[in-house]
Amino acid sequence: MALMFVCVLVFTISVCKAQPAAPAIYVFGDSFMDVGNNNYLPLSTAKANFPHNGIDFPNSKPTGRFSNGKNIPDFLVEEIGLPVPPPYLSLNGSATPPITGVSFASGGGGILNESGRIMAVQALSLGQQVDYFTMVRDRLVRQLGPSGAQAHLSKSLFPIVIGTNDLFAYFTVGSLVAKLYTPQQYVDRMLSTFKGLFKTLYGLGARKLVVTGVPAIGCCPIQRRTNRTGECNIKLNNMTIKYNDGLKMMLQGLKSELPGMNSAYFDYYGAWVSLFQNETYGFTEIKEACCGLGNLNADVLCIPIARFCPNRKNYFFWDRVHTTEAAASFFSEMLYSGSQQFMVPMNVEQLLAG
Repeated sequence: MALMFVCVLVFTISVCKAQPAAPAIYVFGDSFMDVGNNNYLPLSTAKANFPHNGIDFPNSKPTGRFSNGKNIPDFLVEEIGLPVPPPYLSLNGSATPPITGVSFASGGGGILNESGRIMAVQALSLGQQVDYFTMVRDRLVRQLGPSGAQAHLSKSLFPIVIGTNDLFAYFTVGSLVAKLYTPQQYVDRMLSTFKGLFKTLYGLGARKLVVTGVPAIGCCPIQRRTNRTGECNIKLNNMTIKYNDGLKMMLQGLKSELPGMNSAYFDYYGAWVSLFQNETYGFTEIKEACCGLGNLNADVLCIPIARFCPNRKNYFFWDRVHTTEAAASFFSEMLYSGSQQFMVPMNVEQLLAG
């Protein structure tokens, strides 16, 4: 953990207190990042606040994380030196959000508003998440004053992990969006919508943003189970690559358009493939879900009647879509201190130090 230390002399005793690498973290995204927002969406079908989710979380508590334990934000804030940001929807309307940050991420949420309805009936789209951040930012202005709020936000970290549900929605059986748009038209919609919301965040004070591509979701157990050979859904992966390539180009173009903006791109797709192929990471099972039922344990999500594996550190997938705590730990490490193999042009540690 890369933290600054501030030492003060109290009488004759030197006391050192770790300073976080950023004053706050504001998390945007989908179920890979959700720390419990969907617990507060009564109509959502994307929930994880029941066993066996959280079996390896402290006190074996299901919290709404789509994991057997911690997910990427949990590990990332440990590196930065911040507390885990609470889910925004857990805050009482009159409560002041913590100065150290909030999570807006929502399972089933997408870049496009309709994706959440298709995938989860009810989820927070990226647009809704940005709207909620606007309210948090307004409170910060009242709390710290305009210049104080701007200084605070300019040093804070803004991770954005989203796009998976938009692509899943396109490949859903009987998908209406697939009839309305060609793959390229759909990817262009995703990118233009993302660009507008990214610029909105910049306008609200965000200056240090880390954006991930969509991972190799065609290799999720839910996709493999539809293939008789158990191989990945190549069409879905190819469309994912098309989106990721466009996202990288868009972020590059925004650097000259938005003064003072610094962003890092995480090759989430490449990171997944690397963990699949490199045995040194320890994942001996990369096709089957740890928790579920049926073919590849992917016929149902990780529900209380599902069976789950005892050797969870050897499994890449926790359920039919989401990764295990072990995999999330590696991804967080790559994000924070990884090389340019996956982090372009810099990692989060370098982003925050700049």
